[in-house]
Amino acid sequence: MVLEAKPSTRPSPAAIFFAVGGLYVAQSVIGGLTMLGLPAVLRTQGVPLGEIGLVYLTVLPWALKFLWSPLVERFRLPAAGRNRSAVIVLTGGTLCAVMLALVGLLGPERLGPVLVCLVFIALFTSTVDIACDGYAVETLAEEHHGWGNAAQVGGSYVGSAIGAGLFLVLVDRLGWAPAVWTMAAVVLMLGLPFLLGPGSRLTSATRSHVPSLKAALRRPEVRKGLLLAAIYVSAQKWGLAMLGPFLIDYGFDLASVGMLNGVGNMLVGFGGALFGGLLVRLRGAGAVLVGALLMQVAMLIAFAHVGASGDGSWSLVMTLAVASSSGVMAIGFVALYAQFMGWADPRQAGVDFTLFQCMDSLISMAGGLGAGWIAERFGYSAFFICAAGVSIAAVPILALLLRGPSTTNAGLFS
Repeated sequence: MVLEAKPSTRPSPAAIFFAVGGLYVAQSVIGGLTMLGLPAVLRTQGVPLGEIGLVYLTVLPWALKFLWSPLVERFRLPAAGRNRSAVIVLTGGTLCAVMLALVGLLGPERLGPVLVCLVFIALFTSTVDIACDGYAVETLAEEHHGWGNAAQVGGSYVGSAIGAGLFLVLVDRLGWAPAVWTMAAVVLMLGLPFLLGPGSRLTSATRSHVPSLKAALRRPEVRKGLLLAAIYVSAQKWGLAMLGPFLIDYGFDLASVGMLNGVGNMLVGFGGALFGGLLVRLRGAGAVLVGALLMQVAMLIAFAHVGASGDGSWSLVMTLAVASSSGVMAIGFVALYAQFMGWADPRQAGVDFTLFQCMDSLISMAGGLGAGWIAERFGYSAFFICAAGVSIAAVPILALLLRGPSTTNAGLFS
């Protein structure tokens, strides 16, 4: 049993959206810098695609964070006492900023040490994410879960716009070190709304439930969510793993890719997150997930054609890149994470939600490593065709998995 704070002492939903949204933006600043910004910088220096694919090793802490999520949740939610979410956020954010400062000193030419630093940053960020997800699920009433998920996905696109967009522009204009140090300062500032707002007013409670992986895996909703994550992420994310290097090789410079990532993620991605939330409310998560995959297939085939023929205009390539990596991706992942939020147990939301995200990260990492190998040996066109095939194969499996009344808000075929 958990003795919750009285409703009058709860922060308003708007305050929670703003606070956790800032944390999600901060996490995605780092993710955008690592997964989109750094590969583009490395490609301008002539680094082979196979080595660029090693960047996906930084996803490893996100894939394995389920191992320490019960410890984090037990520390965050002690048997008796105050919720410690703010302690985790403050410590993790500070360590991330310090490591980013070191990355700025190292420089991208020292790829090995930079990757080691980024793995530690991912370790700290993923731990903060456990606390942030748990806080959001347990604090928001069920009717506000959709908006909480919009803050999560929308915040991730705003963060990517900064980490992959603004960062590349700063690298192009100021150089590596000032750009990375600016990102470190941004990460620190984005934690302030939580630390000075809801995080400073967390109340005490007594709790009888002990968070654990065993309790999570006993629940059929969690097992189903893990399968859903594996199928959907492989279909939706793998095809975009080499998008940044593809754009560089197609002739775009760093500033152009940075502007594309920035404007696309800030406007199209955030708008797609809001639109995805509306679609989930109207049609249900299942229908939105399948629709997003079908749109992704069409765009991957278009990328394959451009890669093979080389006759696509820059405006066409830019439109495809923004639509796939920002619009379609945002719509799909709003639906996916809305489903995850509905399946998480509020008593140990940090553990349940973390399991779903770990499957997401593990599949993303595997796809990223394989993407570099395929693109290096067979070319971009073959890579995009393979990714489209994976997406096509996932559609009927996804439709069967989400058939039934358990799908968030509406059945797949309602």
